[in-house]
Amino acid sequence: MTRVLSGIAPSGNFTLGNYLGALRHWVSFQDGHDAFYCVVDLHALTTEIDPADVRANTRDAALNLLAIGLDPERCTLFVQSQVPEHTRLTWLLECTATVGELRRMTQFKDKGRGQETVRVGLFTYPCLMAADILLYGAQAVPVGDDQRQHLELAREVAVRFNNRYGETFVVPDAAIPGTGARVMDLQHPERKMSKSSDSPMGTIRLLDTDEEITRKVKRAVTDTDGEMRYDRQAKPGLANLLDLLAAATGRTATEVAADYTRYGELKEDVAAALCQLLGPVRRRRAELEDDPAYVDAVLARGAARAHEVAAATYARAADAMGLLPGPEGA
Repeated sequence: MTRVLSGIAPSGNFTLGNYLGALRHWVSFQDGHDAFYCVVDLHALTTEIDPADVRANTRDAALNLLAIGLDPERCTLFVQSQVPEHTRLTWLLECTATVGELRRMTQFKDKGRGQETVRVGLFTYPCLMAADILLYGAQAVPVGDDQRQHLELAREVAVRFNNRYGETFVVPDAAIPGTGARVMDLQHPERKMSKSSDSPMGTIRLLDTDEEITRKVKRAVTDTDGEMRYDRQAKPGLANLLDLLAAATGRTATEVAADYTRYGELKEDVAAALCQLLGPVRRRRAELEDDPAYVDAVLARGAARAHEVAAATYARAADAMGLLPGPEGA
């Protein structure tokens, strides 16, 4: 059985982009795979954030993951910081990766450009992400296409470690979804829909009401020529709507475009399809909020299983690098 692993940062409200781009595929990977999913709360510390918000967002993320359909009987769901091997292996990988590799990471260049006060963790966190993956021997990693670069670093570091110290890590492959993999902002279709977006009318939140979803879709940017065709370069706003309806209905964007002649009719159907898609998630989330003990038990059980697997991997890596074994049970 193939083992898969993926994680998401607790950095605010999940969006439709998170759901269609990655999280919906996490649900499907539960069947026929040994799936590990984590809330990567340590990644949230690379930027200025109130400790109370870290805790609240971490719990919120766990609730959302359960609401979309993650089943603790079919996957291992846990919080990253509750498994100490993540930070322990990170140091070993920081001593394997190079400064040049980390400098090439696009997210660091975008977020830390020209800032002397940027946190060191923002520079080195790709090593933490590599540790997240390599600890569990994941053969496949469901990620959005914007995370290809970080996954490639994990692969390079794993190969280098294995060549230098002996076979220790499984070298992972990406499992990148197709349709709906990159959901764009409804008001700014040239940029991705994001949890941290400053475009409230362009971002559909996972827990938006039907009324909010419909209002945002109806106000989505299109173009003025009125021609119904899929053209991501020339007609990005229309292409985004076609992509959304395709992802919600399991068709291609070109097939969807053939069914319409008017933008207004398309928007009505996009809104209806998204309301139908997200309604069950919102209802399940409300049920989970009424049972906090269940959520705590799920995370505790997930952390215990994750620790069992991660501790064995870390012990192999530490031994390979020449570190003395710790006390029994450490």
